[in-house]
Amino acid sequence: MTALRIAYLTGEYPRATDTFIQREAAALREQGVEVHTFSVRRTRMEHIVGPEQERERKETFYILPPSPLTISSAHLALLLRSPFQYLRALGLAWSMRQSGFRGHLYQLFYFAEAGLLAGELLRRGIGHLHNHSADSSCSVAMLAAELARITFSFTIHGPAIFFEPRRWRIDEKTRRALFVSCISHYCRSQAMVFAPLDCWARMYVVHCGVDPSLYEMTSHEGRRGRLLWVGRLAASKGLPILMQSLASLQQSYPDLVLTLIGDGPDRSALEDQAERLGVRPRIRFLGYRSQAEVRQELKGADIFVLPSFAEGVPVVLMEAMASGVPVVATRVAGVGELVEDGVSGYLVPPGDPTPLAESVAKLIEDPTLRSRFGAAGRARVEKEFDVRQEAARLRGILTAALRAEGGAGIRPERDHIGAALRP
Repeated sequence: MTALRIAYLTGEYPRATDTFIQREAAALREQGVEVHTFSVRRTRMEHIVGPEQERERKETFYILPPSPLTISSAHLALLLRSPFQYLRALGLAWSMRQSGFRGHLYQLFYFAEAGLLAGELLRRGIGHLHNHSADSSCSVAMLAAELARITFSFTIHGPAIFFEPRRWRIDEKTRRALFVSCISHYCRSQAMVFAPLDCWARMYVVHCGVDPSLYEMTSHEGRRGRLLWVGRLAASKGLPILMQSLASLQQSYPDLVLTLIGDGPDRSALEDQAERLGVRPRIRFLGYRSQAEVRQELKGADIFVLPSFAEGVPVVLMEAMASGVPVVATRVAGVGELVEDGVSGYLVPPGDPTPLAESVAKLIEDPTLRSRFGAAGRARVEKEFDVRQEAARLRGILTAALRAEGGAGIRPERDHIGAALRP
């Protein structure tokens, strides 16, 4: 059986915040899929935090910045190869333009980028293109697939894409895609609001995942309050609320410490808020860290906190749960599909520091509860969020779709995957 040869595209790859894409590509390669990575933009150096990113950056084809000669040559070759197909793709690009001068201009940029990508896909003999996210890079992927006359699919994450679904034409992208991979049932339901009814059967649930074997189980003893948070330093992640909770807890728990891993646009404002609340000495701002360094910090954490206002299914929660660290997160979007309230952690209302502080205090006080939650979290990740199992599921969906086989169900089980992968 000939190995699958596919391309992966994102807007910027690899990033420190998108390790789940790197893990998925690696898992597919382990299973015999030939994965070529492409990125619209070159990765900024602050995201190259470990050997995984270094390796992927060297192997990735970057569309931007191109020379005018490169763009002209790629598009001329595509036009001469199939004038009808080229004009058809150009018409598709124009039909999906956004309103206003800027919208028109950006659509021309997407078409220009798609031509470069299509040319490289044809040169490498790649027959399928998979894109992560449904925004601008997915526009490029759809147009490149049309130019190269190959199939494409995409993974839709949320929540940001659902703020502007019509701008990014979820309807047309879903209609043209071979299939759509949704990271949760909640995500799938939101995409279904905008997708054509006859496309729903091609929308599957495939989780982002982690490799549980890389994470050591944390032991829990005594009355300890070492809190950990990982992500992008933005107010929408609920960090101002977390700092208010920290301020209310610090008198009762003098050893309380919060470690923040990541960086982002609101770092300075958050540091200022920490000073005003009198909790700055209790917070460690570490910036971006490698995957190995994050795992090391998890080994020393007592509680993982993520009070975001909007999320998909956060991979950082999977990492914490794989490490046996109990979590306190907000009850938003697909988080409840990962964290079971009162079993593997606590789910609290977003935007309210009081229940957040109360849940953290319960876990600080009770090491037995922390251990029980931690064990349940590890079991949950092993069962439903193992990256190898999810990559096999994605591979099975792709193989079946390329063979025009249906009936897989929303979340195909292993027996269907095995059938799809047999020669």
